[in-house]
Amino acid sequence: MKRRLMDFLACAMCKSYPLELYVFEEKDGEIVSGLLVCPNQECRMWYPIIEEIPHCLPPELRSEKEDLEFLRKWKEKIPEKVLREGRPFNLSKEG
Repeated sequence: MKRRLMDFLACAMCKSYPLELYVFEEKDGEIVSGLLVCPNQECRMWYPIIEEIPHCLPPELRSEKEDLEFLRKWKEKIPEKVLREGRPFNLSKEG
């Protein structure tokens, strides 16, 4: 994902803008893996960036299994607020 795309991305649920960006992997100026987080504390939605593509989908179009795998894979780099309270899925049940 190109950083300039951040100028156009908003939360799919509450439309808050701008989203918070966390970069996990970068290659040749492109964000390969990362996380977008809604800044609205009441919304708490997060969106993964996987293989340079931001997955900004509403909850009904997301895979719980894939989202939980993403959270587990990048657990050390993801903010605690997302791991424990993020929506649509989080790791709060895993202790």
